[in-house]
Parts: sequence; structure tokens; C-alpha cells
Amino acid sequence: MDNQNMKKTIALLIVLAAAVFAVQEAQAQTVSLRVGKGGLSKGKTGRANVVMNIPGGLHVNSNNPKSEYAIPTRVTVSGEGVSTGSVSYPPGKMKKFSFSETPISIYENQVSFGFNVSVPRNFSGNIVRLKAVVRYQPCTDEVCYSPKTKTVYLNVRVR
Repeated sequence: MDNQNMKKTIALLIVLAAAVFAVQEAQAQTVSLRVGKGGLSKGKTGRANVVMNIPGGLHVNSNNPKSEYAIPTRVTVSGEGVSTGSVSYPPGKMKKFSFSETPISIYENQVSFGFNVSVPRNFSGNIVRLKAVVRYQPCTDEVCYSPKTKTVYLNVRVR
């Protein structure tokens, strides 16, 4: 291989490596479900949270990004044999980006989405399985990636 072709090959490999790294970064968000200590109680309503950790250098659009092109974060929750309340979305942080004429409402670092879980008095069993589905669009300050969906489950003790 001559010197010119070698340079082109190396440049192509660098571009491909950067693309793989960017895709990995866009998928680096973690999502978890949390319930207060002691779990849940029959005949009572408890509080739970979906927690999303967003690595430095990335953000996700809030549930109300205030831009017609930004895809909002959506959280849906459910549980087997229990009722789940509406998800509470925290306010986003308004930030201006080079790719948008107006500021966009975003979430950075860690964000928590709260919801109530009501366990009926006649709940049979001592474990409830909660499910959370989070749909979000990861972005850097320069580009937004395709929307992602993460699903998590948590088995919670019921007293």
C-alpha cells in the first residue's frame, strides 16, 4: 500500500472509531426504579421514582422542550395488581444551542421522575413488579441522536 492510500485508510479508521464512540455515548444513559425503604404497604399509597443518569457532555430533551423539532422525554409506569399515578416531570433547564434558534428545555446529569403507587388492601402476594419505560432523545451540544427507549423493572416488597 502506498503512502497516500495508507493516509486515507488511517483517516477512515479514525472517522469510524469516532462514530462508534458517539453511538456508545448516545446509549450511555442509565435508568433505574426506586421505592422508599420498607417497600410498599397494602391499603396505602407510596412514592416511587424513575431515575435517569445522563453522562457529562450529553443531555436529553425535557418532557416539554419548547421546540417543535426536539423529541420530548416520556416516562410511563405500571405495576401488576397496583395503581400507578401520573408521572411528575421536573422543570427542565433552558439552554441555547448552535443548532436551534431558540433555547431548548433539557435535562442534564441526573433527573428523577416521581409517581405514586397505590396497593389495594386485598393485594395478594408480598411482591409487586413495577415497570418503567423511558423514551428520550440524547444530544450533545452539537447534534441530537435518534430517540432511545429503555425499560426497567423492580420487584418491591409489599407489607
